[in-house]
Amino acid sequence: MDYDEAGATCQRILDAVGEAVIADERFLESVLTGVLAQGHVLLEDVPGTGKTLTARSFASALNLSFSRIQFTPDLLPSDITGSNVYNEGTGEFEFVPGPVFSNLLLADEINRAPPKTQAALLEAMGEGQVTVDGETTELPSPFFVIATQNPIEQEGTFGLPEAQRDRFVFKLAMGYPEFDDERTLIDRRADRTSQSPSVEPVVDRETVAELQSVPETVSVDGKLRDYVVELGRATREDDRVEVGVSPRGVQRLFDAARAAAVIDGRAYVVPDDVRRVVYPTFAHRLVLTTEASVRGADPATVVEDVLDRVAVPAVEQRGAGDRSARGSPERGDQQNERGDDR
Repeated sequence: MDYDEAGATCQRILDAVGEAVIADERFLESVLTGVLAQGHVLLEDVPGTGKTLTARSFASALNLSFSRIQFTPDLLPSDITGSNVYNEGTGEFEFVPGPVFSNLLLADEINRAPPKTQAALLEAMGEGQVTVDGETTELPSPFFVIATQNPIEQEGTFGLPEAQRDRFVFKLAMGYPEFDDERTLIDRRADRTSQSPSVEPVVDRETVAELQSVPETVSVDGKLRDYVVELGRATREDDRVEVGVSPRGVQRLFDAARAAAVIDGRAYVVPDDVRRVVYPTFAHRLVLTTEASVRGADPATVVEDVLDRVAVPAVEQRGAGDRSARGSPERGDQQNERGDDR
């Protein structure tokens, strides 16, 4: 699959999902970028904004098997991974797979389960496998998680462990729809006899795997590679930050920038690719100092300051006429991409 074809295919997927999900186009593009980067996506927002519908719609458009786990305080790790069950007929224990065995797993309201249960996903998200009673079983391929969580200020929520947050390539916020979009929701609701918008498959599982392989061939100039590393290291040197972006986070920024280039149908990364994915990649990975938190410091502000401090490299902008030439995103354009809007 060449880059033009990959970009056109991604646009068809976005168009199909956009028919059902009332959301900002850049938000949907960010979710697809996470899929192409072979990562997992965390959606945080108040209830009722369409997070679950987004996950279902992407599963339908990509024609992937779909499972949903409703995280609750009494959910057990075995409810996610599966368990060994005794078969009276054979007299042996047999492994019964849990809902994690799917291509797209929706971990709904993940922060309503205690950390021990959340941790059951760590191996699955990091290595694409689960281990139960010493036996390791591979998960289907492709496999990725779209997790939703309510803002941590809401009652009955647990903060995600740092290791869990680091497994997500992006943390995104949907935000409230615009007036016209919200009016569309009302119009759909008014006509209860009409069928709700559904998403038809656009590609198959093999094509998804092919799309995920395209970013691996995207060219990244050496100066841009240095830029990605410098951004990550700069977060660790900020006085407001106790724990900066990990080496895994730096790698995920690199992966996300290449995936963003593919969605735009390009064979190379430009600085704007890095800048438009750095907020949702970095912000949720930062742990601020107690003093900074008391003063109301914002992880997104830290990322913004890092972008201001680290010089953007001068890289030849090939193919200036392609549709990626959007200009560097300012902080005000990041509402649906930053990981800490709320």
